[in-house]
Amino acid sequence: MDDLIPPPLRVGSFLLRSRLVVGTGKYKDVEQMRLALAASRADAITVAVRRERLYDKQGRSLLEALPLDELTILPNTAGCFTAADAVRVARLGRELLEQLGNAGQRWVKLEVLGDKATLLPDPVGTIEACAELVKDGFEVLCYSSDDPIAAVRLRDAGATSVMPAGSPIGSGRGIANREAIMILIDLLKNPAHGGRADYPVIVDAGVGTPSDVTLAMELGADGVLLNTGIAHAADPVHMAHAMRLALEAGYFGYKSGRIARKLLGTASSPWSGTFTHIPGE
Repeated sequence: MDDLIPPPLRVGSFLLRSRLVVGTGKYKDVEQMRLALAASRADAITVAVRRERLYDKQGRSLLEALPLDELTILPNTAGCFTAADAVRVARLGRELLEQLGNAGQRWVKLEVLGDKATLLPDPVGTIEACAELVKDGFEVLCYSSDDPIAAVRLRDAGATSVMPAGSPIGSGRGIANREAIMILIDLLKNPAHGGRADYPVIVDAGVGTPSDVTLAMELGADGVLLNTGIAHAADPVHMAHAMRLALEAGYFGYKSGRIARKLLGTASSPWSGTFTHIPGE
């Protein structure tokens, strides 16, 4: 039934059938990556543009193992620590995907990291790079911290989507500050606060378990992007399947409207009522 499947997600000019976006790095080999991506049923996948990350230990290109006619590549600027470097790598990614004829040439996942210890974003550099890439015609999906004001600044700089970190990249800590994510989503999506209801917010980084994905969606996120939580699992293929189901559960849980939290209990059955005698008893 179509009403039991989350609807597609509009991100700029892209319409994603799956709200789960997955990465292509850190897998044991290309075949394991291919099977895990298929299990996730994602139709948009991230690929780090830097040349050394496009090839495995045997020198095989990751892109050769992917069904590029079925997937949209989301090139990312992973490993960039300055705005200038991120802009350069984004343009290289566009050139690569133009040669392949993949629609992903129109967008980029922007990462401008602040340091190698936390891998958290440099907010100033990210805004600077975002503004430059928007002027250059990119649809920019910005990796951000969970700071609500930084997220608003990125949206105002022209970001197609803001992608707040649940926790540091690869940490597996899940959603470290759920209240910050909730405030961020509210500021970006609530018209009463200057937001736009259809503005896409995709939680990115730190997701370790399916329950992390479910929580992100229950907080009101439109989607989740992850890589390490699948690629470094003991069984990446089954974990990818679990992450997909978790996203669907979180989406419908949020949309269905949870019951109110109460300090004390409330009986689910009435304390009093008319007893009905059943004949023969």
